[in-house]
Amino acid sequence: MEHALSPVTLAELRRPRPYPAVSVLTPTHRRERGSGQDPVRLRNVVTEARRRLESDPAVTRERRAEVVAQLDRALAEVDLTHAEDGLVIFAAPGEHQVWSLARTVPERVVLSDTFLTRNLVAAQAAERPFWVLSVSADCVTLWSGGEDRVVQDRSGGFPLERRQENFDAERQMRIGDLPSAFRDEDTRRFLREADTAMSAVLRDDPRPLYVTGERAALSLLEEAGTVAGTAVHVPHGGLAHAGPDAVWQALRPVLEAESHKGTTAVVRELTSARGHRLYAAGLDELWQSAREGRVRLLAVEENFRATVRDLGEHLVPAEPGELDARDDIVDEIVEQCLETGADVRFVPDGTLGDADGIAGVLRY
Repeated sequence: MEHALSPVTLAELRRPRPYPAVSVLTPTHRRERGSGQDPVRLRNVVTEARRRLESDPAVTRERRAEVVAQLDRALAEVDLTHAEDGLVIFAAPGEHQVWSLARTVPERVVLSDTFLTRNLVAAQAAERPFWVLSVSADCVTLWSGGEDRVVQDRSGGFPLERRQENFDAERQMRIGDLPSAFRDEDTRRFLREADTAMSAVLRDDPRPLYVTGERAALSLLEEAGTVAGTAVHVPHGGLAHAGPDAVWQALRPVLEAESHKGTTAVVRELTSARGHRLYAAGLDELWQSAREGRVRLLAVEENFRATVRDLGEHLVPAEPGELDARDDIVDEIVEQCLETGADVRFVPDGTLGDADGIAGVLRY
């Protein structure tokens, strides 16, 4: 199952497909909490997708058989034992994908000429993805991080390994001479290569960057290039050769501190916007401002959800399942704001006070 949504992947998902491109969404549960209902719910929503395909006169018999086969292949790839909070299946002629999301989604089946991506976009924004570059004298490893995990990433040719006949990292560790490994020109050249590779990764997929390693390694990487200058430094050695759990444990307190700083900064910006009459709050006002491209900063409480009906000029509360109800309106607003270049931040529940779960700073 897929987890990381890069800009390149998103662009590929959004390209037009031959009709029907089927999007199947269902909420899921982590581990044992309510997970017994997940297989039944998943089967029911896939059955609904098949029924919709069967009853659609615009879908030929051959095209229907092909898309149903893709749905079946996707279903076989689903691993509910590692479920998160939402599951999205895409199926179209000749292709299928399964996405696991750390954010709940509405139960839905959509047949169109494009896949429904707004829930993926909102989940990615909520997860606050980041990069981790773990540096040593003989190896530089790249990790892709999310809400509660890091996984090794092989973008940009990582991991980079230093191949030198007379280089013995284990011996230098054993005799306590590690800093000397960061004084020779070959090591400088190796870290310049790592800097160049990481710069390319950041161009393709910009995210906050954390760099781990011995202090000598971090210092030399900063001298060798540009990426370490704007990164958060985590002086913890040994992670270039470690597994994801060790990297996550080293990063977690740093991430918590950065999250707290980020939330404080968001509240400060919202308070300032009130004084300058550039503040907006509530679904109705943010929905209008998002469509007009006026939102510069959007703040959303992490578990804020709402179901509404769109009356044209205003959104009004609705019940899930009600005719014309839109039960992922928050994700729609998030996606629209990101499309127009806004900074979207998810903050702990209760942070926004009387703003009813969502607030923003306007451009004008």
